[in-house]
Amino acid sequence: MIGFWNRREVYVGTSLDQYQRVCDALEKSRIKYKTRVVNRNNANVMGSGRARTGTAGQRLDLAYTYYVYVHKDDNEKVSPV
Repeated sequence: MIGFWNRREVYVGTSLDQYQRVCDALEKSRIKYKTRVVNRNNANVMGSGRARTGTAGQRLDLAYTYYVYVHKDDNEKVSPV
């Protein structure tokens, strides 16, 4: 099981293409991983204020941040992509 206490971050970025390459490489190597995708334009109450200002002028390719985690014991098996 990959929990917050025993995971290592192997990728963080805004590129969907790079995120998919990392996930594909981990699957090919049969390394278990977890992902998290954060929408930076979230309109929640404690959020960035998008509900008040909208997204005009913002680069939509930077709207999401992608995170990929592996178990800390598998961290040495991961090679840079």
